Amino acid sequence: MKKQGHKDIFIFIAGSTPQVITETVYSLAIKDPPVYPDEIYIITTEKGKGIVIDALIKKGHLQRLIDEYSLPAINLQDISFVIPMDASGSLLEDIRDFNENEIMGDLITSFIREKAKDSSAALHCSIAGGRKTMSFYLGSALQLFGRPWDKLYHVLVTPEFENHPDFFYKPKEERNLTPLNPPLDKGGNGELSDKVGEEGLKRVRANGRSPLLNTKDAQINLAELPFIRLREKLSLQGKGFRELVAEGQKDIDIAAIQPEVRINLSKRAVSIGNKSIRLTPLHLMIYTAYLRQKLNRCRFPERQYCLDCTECFPSLLELATKPALEDMAKDYIKICPPKVDDLLNKYKEGLSIETIRQAISKIKKAFSNELADETISACYSITTSLREYSNTRHGVRVEKGKIRIE
Repeated sequence: MKKQGHKDIFIFIAGSTPQVITETVYSLAIKDPPVYPDEIYIITTEKGKGIVIDALIKKGHLQRLIDEYSLPAINLQDISFVIPMDASGSLLEDIRDFNENEIMGDLITSFIREKAKDSSAALHCSIAGGRKTMSFYLGSALQLFGRPWDKLYHVLVTPEFENHPDFFYKPKEERNLTPLNPPLDKGGNGELSDKVGEEGLKRVRANGRSPLLNTKDAQINLAELPFIRLREKLSLQGKGFRELVAEGQKDIDIAAIQPEVRINLSKRAVSIGNKSIRLTPLHLMIYTAYLRQKLNRCRFPERQYCLDCTECFPSLLELATKPALEDMAKDYIKICPPKVDDLLNKYKEGLSIETIRQAISKIKKAFSNELADETISACYSITTSLREYSNTRHGVRVEKGKIRIE
């Protein structure tokens, strides 16, 4: 029995072969336990929509499947069809060039992203129909936004029945179908593959034509395709498919060399990957201030990576002021609420340069002891950019995209 509030959403890519829709619905319906669609969406073109409506609705193949296997009602309506529009606002008739491919890719990605926001819904996505690029986009979109319970399928049908205009699912009662364009031998009696067998060849010779296909010989197998789920591993803000891929690649490139640094102010904890570093309240406040400089003072926000850029690093003089301390105290009140007034009274004119220097030294030592790797420690501790006596600039070299402050 389906859990209350849970719904199964079937999503198809469709083009000139609407059979993949009924074949997939059939395959999921005969599973144990069966899966029935609460919602169904068909991503296609204006031309593809016409083909689907003609075959599944006008010719009645979908309703026959529902009736024969006693399935819950499936109502295909205009809202069931997801069709991209071109720059002029017209529905795409077909996918014929690079721009139309991009439009379709963006539509598929945004559609999957939106549907995956509903935690009560499971997505069942089929890549069996449509153009190959459409299948690629659907699979990729599910990699970017799919949850652990979302599924990706490809339907496999016995070759003789695949795309046959009269075969849409395996009927309970056997039916004969005329083969599609069978190859002929020199005698014109139809030289068929070994799958026909001796009896079939006898019928060929007897009546001078190919033996009929019988639906009892048809096999429909639904392959569930594994895919890497990146939803919780990437921070994706882009809108179009190309932009999302670039963002994802950036996050993966950074993650390969830099784990995330997390600051939990209320717990007074610094975490780098699976390592935890404990700092005193004062040192945690100062370290957080340097991370906020990285987040809030980037002079080149258009750049994908920070790399060796240190333009956001502040000088000691910038942090050794009363306004700077008052700003840092906004974090200190979360770190150590009862001691905020004591901090501000002790350093009435702001932190001294010497206090900041000592803090930097002790923070560096804490990171070095815990991380036990000089290269990694140098990336996360506070390091020097430029030495100019009291105007020395310091900062944290970790990529700003790897910083989380809670």
